[in-house]
Formats: sequence, structure tokens, C-alpha cells
Amino acid sequence: MSITAAQVKELRSRTGSGMMECKKALVESNGDIEAAVESMRKKGMAKADKKAERIAAEGLVSMHLAESGLSGAMIEVNCETDFVSLNEDFQAFATGLSQQALGCNDEDLAAFMASNYAQESLSVDDKRRELIASIGENISVRRFIKVSAPSRIGHYQHGKSIGVLVAMEGGDDVLAKDIAMHIAASRPLCVDESDVPSDELEKERRIFIAQAEESGKPQHIIEKMVSGRVRKYLQEVTLLGQPFIKDSDVTVGKLLEKSGASVVSFVRYQVGEGIDKKVEDFAAEVQAQVANA
Repeated sequence: MSITAAQVKELRSRTGSGMMECKKALVESNGDIEAAVESMRKKGMAKADKKAERIAAEGLVSMHLAESGLSGAMIEVNCETDFVSLNEDFQAFATGLSQQALGCNDEDLAAFMASNYAQESLSVDDKRRELIASIGENISVRRFIKVSAPSRIGHYQHGKSIGVLVAMEGGDDVLAKDIAMHIAASRPLCVDESDVPSDELEKERRIFIAQAEESGKPQHIIEKMVSGRVRKYLQEVTLLGQPFIKDSDVTVGKLLEKSGASVVSFVRYQVGEGIDKKVEDFAAEVQAQVANA
């Protein structure tokens, strides 16, 4: 039967697939658009499954704040290349998920992926897999979090790759934004010394002891050296101990104290952190192809 341009256009708008792929699906379904959509979705899911093991370490961080300013949500959505992170459909997907995450009662990623996507009759994971079929790269929703605050949420986004949410008590919006910017730039591990994981602190202490013992100094001197290095380490990794990025003469702790404010908690996301990325040597690849030829 004859397939019209209008049918192809409608199927493209509903699936996001290429013109020839849509025409082929319509031919196979004898012009039945609903059957073509179902067939393409099934094929798309199969394509998505094949791409599932490919490393997705690029992408973007998206955040959304409640109108009250007392809560916010942030999500990291990954893809394989930076080029796809600029794709409008990919960005719309991430933006929609950050808005949806704000309404979640918990932070269970599996439950979130199984929930309905926006107002559509498919799950978040099904929407993700449809996007994979449309775009042609592996896409994953890596993590999301919801943050609530007694006074205000400080937030800052550096491009599309770094996002920060800060739960504040007291202060004002300007201070909250400054603290979020500081966290984005300085990457503190936690708010104060009491939040530093004991195993992390013990690991650093063992390193400092080994370094100090190489000096050959007496034990009481070594103990003072280790104590000083531990103190410096705690200042470096805690938000309150770090010099403020806009005024290195004052610590963030002193800045907050002066303003009668405090940080309850914070979250910093950076795209791809902790993911082992595939390092490609383009020159070596070309040389190998030449050699094989």
C-alpha cells in the first residue's frame, strides 16, 4: 500500500525516529500507525538493552527548586558523549526528571525509574530506553536527591556539569548562593569535623604517621607533626574550616557565624565523578588502521 508523507510525519513526531525507519515500520504494519508505534517501541527497547553495557560518563546535572524555596531536587543523567548532552530531547528528559524527583517521598532510584514518567503512560525507565533508541547512545539515570531546609535552599549550577544544593538555617539568599558557589569550587567533604568519616580520618592519620616517621625525629615530635597535619587536613576537607573563596582571610565557619547562619547539609554532584571513563587515543587508533591496511 502507499504510505503518505503525513503518516511518516506523525510517526516521527511520536517516536523521534528517522524518516526511513518510520516509513519502513508503516510499510510493515500496512499503514497502521498504532501498530507501527508499538513495533518501533519494541525494537527500541531491544536496541537499548544492547547499549546498556556501554560506558555513559558524560551528561548533565539538573536541579529544580520548590516555589517555597525550602526544598530542592537534583539529578544526574548520563550519556556517552558530550555532544549528546547538548541534545534538546536529552536535556528536556533531565529537566523533567529533576522536577519529578522533587515530588518523590524517598530517594530509591529503582522505585523512581519504575514510576510513571510525567503524564505519559510509560515508566521513567521506558522513556529512557525510548530516548536511547532515538538518540543512539546509552543513557542512564545515575542518582538523584531531595534536600529540605528550615530557612532556605542555596543552589548553584556551574554549566551543566556541577550542581550544588545547600540546606541553610538563617542568613539570606545572597549568602546561601555564595556558600553554594564555594562548595562547587572547593569540594568540601562534609560540613564540619564531626561529619568526617572515621575510616577516612584514620587512613589519613596512618599516612601522616608513616611520613613523619621517615624524618627520624623523636616520638614526641612525630606526634606533634601528625597532630598538626591532621588539623590541617580537617580544615581542608570541611566546609566550615575552608577559607572562603571570595575572601581567603576568613573561613566559611566565621562567615556563617558573623551572619548568624549555619549550614545543615549540602550535596555536590559532578557529572561522571567516580566513573571509569574509556580513554581513547585517536592518533594510535589511526596508526593501527593504517598498519592493518
